[in-house]
Amino acid sequence: MAGFFFIALFLMFVLIAVKAKVQLRRMRDMGMVENAVESPTSYAIGELVAVAGGIYLSLVLLASFLKLSMPERIVIYNWSFDCLASIAIVLALLQPIFLSLYHKLTK
Repeated sequence: MAGFFFIALFLMFVLIAVKAKVQLRRMRDMGMVENAVESPTSYAIGELVAVAGGIYLSLVLLASFLKLSMPERIVIYNWSFDCLASIAIVLALLQPIFLSLYHKLTK
């Protein structure tokens, strides 16, 4: 029952966000609202999603090309995740950490 509630709540937030985006875009096109400035946090989240998406596509193509048999889902505390998507998110999160360590060690 709680899972249904969270899914319904999530879908409600998505619908509200999409409606607000459409309304802001219309107002911006009419010149009633200034262009929004992107915050560093939203930029970082967007970059994380973009990098994780690229890694995910690469992993899917690699697994398909090599005909690897991997589990389709991973279950952690009753939450089910896509195996390749989980790997992609972890790699995308680790990438800036290792990059900053590399720059600190090479200076």
